[in-house]
Amino acid sequence: MSSSSKLRTLAGPAALALILLAALYLVMRVYATGELLLAGTMLVITALAVWIYSSKKTYAFRYLFPGIAAALIFVVFPMVYTIAIGFTNYSSRNLLDFHRAEQYFLTETFRAEGPSYEFSLHSAGNAYRLKLTQSEGDKSFVVGPLALAAETPLEVQAQPLDAAVPLGDPLPLKDVIGKQKLIKALVVVMPDKSKVQMAGLREFAPVQPLYVRQADGSLKNAENGSVIKADMNTGYFVDANGEKLQPGFQVKTGWENYTRIFSEQKFREPFIRIFVWTVVFSGLTVLFATSLGMLLAVLLNWDALRFKGAYRILLFLPYAVPGFISILVFKGLFNQNVGEINLILSAIFGIKPAWFSDPFLAKVMLLIVNTWLGFPYMMVICMGLIKAIPADLYEASAVAGAGPLTNFARITLPLIMKPLTPLLISSFAFNFNNFVLISLLTGGRPDFIDTSVPAGTTDLLVSYTYRIAFQDSGANYGLAAAISTVIFLMVAVVSLIQMRFTRIVADETR
Repeated sequence: MSSSSKLRTLAGPAALALILLAALYLVMRVYATGELLLAGTMLVITALAVWIYSSKKTYAFRYLFPGIAAALIFVVFPMVYTIAIGFTNYSSRNLLDFHRAEQYFLTETFRAEGPSYEFSLHSAGNAYRLKLTQSEGDKSFVVGPLALAAETPLEVQAQPLDAAVPLGDPLPLKDVIGKQKLIKALVVVMPDKSKVQMAGLREFAPVQPLYVRQADGSLKNAENGSVIKADMNTGYFVDANGEKLQPGFQVKTGWENYTRIFSEQKFREPFIRIFVWTVVFSGLTVLFATSLGMLLAVLLNWDALRFKGAYRILLFLPYAVPGFISILVFKGLFNQNVGEINLILSAIFGIKPAWFSDPFLAKVMLLIVNTWLGFPYMMVICMGLIKAIPADLYEASAVAGAGPLTNFARITLPLIMKPLTPLLISSFAFNFNNFVLISLLTGGRPDFIDTSVPAGTTDLLVSYTYRIAFQDSGANYGLAAAISTVIFLMVAVVSLIQMRFTRIVADETR
């Protein structure tokens, strides 16, 4: 075997080995950040990749694996992660895990008894020196030179100031603030073996840890003797009076978030109202868009109609324009004071409807805009289905003396409804989660005035979830994840119904 053949033979395994090492390194970095679920998912995908690309038995799966891996990372993992968050108290007040929250308290310090020192920061080429001057006396000490490049704790020795060592002018306060985190990591050991740390922007002083871990896992306050304990039910450290201390930590809450959706009044009432509106909005959008699209499709299939091509292009334009642009254009058109729609209504009828502040009108506006965005798709689909209907049926109907309405009711509608039904169901499922329209047009407003959580009369379940997660004062991600899981189950049921209808239509076609 020639050397070039050997190289080609070894190139594949070598490349696979390098990719494997890079993947394992990435998995370890993700694991080090505390993302265990993501690290586990990546490890499973890496193991599958090695098996599939190194075994001859799995040769056929080599072309499918990239798509499967992408689905696992971008579809399955976010879904599983969201479901998992729904069983925790994860929120803006409970961001950390227990060990990191405990470490936060253990790293807190307080000013201890002992002499304090005024300090200044001086440049020493590419490094820095600290000058410490005793507040009650004239003794000065110098520390360094120091790189001040890492925030890791570092113990350094202070030496009496030598006049032969030029320090130069002290750096301004803005430079001290810029290096504050790095300076705080320093523990300066004075000549008398006492230790001082940064206690202010211009001061070093003796400091001690504020909390000390006890044998039973509680933390004792070294300054006042109080004791705080971790409450694994609420996810907070609490003192003797039951007061919760920040930061909190994540704990498993079981089904609590799901029960809160339906048991607590502040969540149950807006949830039920928003759920009803979501169903009504999705249903009416499908009804209006399909009706308008079907009507236009029938008219455009009228043989006597001239310039049908031009009409098709014009009517398809709303679908060709990016949806967010159309939504923002309509937001301007419906403006109560300067919008063209209100200017026309004011000129003709003398009225200026409050589209954005009246709950009913806001819902009407949403339906109008969403119908405008959706009818071109339905029109194109219906045009294709109508073209597939045999012309003999219409000719026989004309011989029998039937008119256009009879043809539509007895021939067109029955023949296109069955193949159209799965698309109607998928359109319903899409509008069930139509976050972009709500976010850009109304933001869910006007808000309910009788709820304490952010919820509006035009919110859909998906936008309601978003507002709880990112606009509520507590940013309750766990509750939002639970609501997202409920929405997922609802849409899954709709999808199963769609699949059943699709299978029925396919069987009838055969």
